[in-house]
Amino acid sequence: MQQTIYPFEVTDISGKTVSMEQFQGKVLLIVNTASKCGFTPQYKSLQALYEKYQEKGLVVLGFPCNQFGQQEQGDNDEINQFCELNYGVKFPLFAKIEVNGPNTTPLYQFLKQSAKGLLGSESIKWNFTKFLIDNSGQVVTRFSPATKPEKLESSIVDLLNKA
Repeated sequence: MQQTIYPFEVTDISGKTVSMEQFQGKVLLIVNTASKCGFTPQYKSLQALYEKYQEKGLVVLGFPCNQFGQQEQGDNDEINQFCELNYGVKFPLFAKIEVNGPNTTPLYQFLKQSAKGLLGSESIKWNFTKFLIDNSGQVVTRFSPATKPEKLESSIVDLLNKA
């Protein structure tokens, strides 16, 4: 089984293919997002973390997903505009994906296998599930949607200090 996220390719919000290799040496916070969710205000905290630690090597990656309560119905342009206008999101956003089921994007298959959820479950339970990745591309841990981004700060700082 592959050990890091670097072999994966994803599609950014504007439709360009992005190799995860470009994030080598960075600490990553990967989040499945949605625009019409009770957790949507977490965009603001995610952006704040990104701004505070970007210079030290943190990158937040947002992956919109419409699999939970149909809370991300817009197309990629609408999602991008919503995030920028309402939350000032400047961290990288990607094309809408599926995180569960037969059409799960390969990156999320890997994330779910690498850091299981509650009671060993692999499936993503809701929007704003967060995966923390160290600067060598290894999945460190998974955080539930209810875990506020500011609660991750000490874990992020620990990984940044190990870099």
